[in-house]
Amino acid sequence: MAEISIGDAIKAFLRKSKLKAGIQALQIEQVWETIMGKTIAKYTDKIQIINHTLFIHTHVGPLRQELMYQKEKIIERVNEALGEKVIKEVVIK
Repeated sequence: MAEISIGDAIKAFLRKSKLKAGIQALQIEQVWETIMGKTIAKYTDKIQIINHTLFIHTHVGPLRQELMYQKEKIIERVNEALGEKVIKEVVIK
């Protein structure tokens, strides 16, 4: 049997398990301010990843409108931060 590092074993386990989506959802919450900036993070009430869709909740109308125009950029930034193509669509609520 080949030897692998504990880190590689954990990564392999996560790729095959259903826990990966939950971990990615936690990662996005942790890096949201870095990705989008302090102002957007401050007025974003909630962010979720469900089935490759990023849901962004905000109560600020102008911000909601601005985020609608930036959907493609948001997808690029989030996927880059997570290190793989996780997000395929963005929904602003």
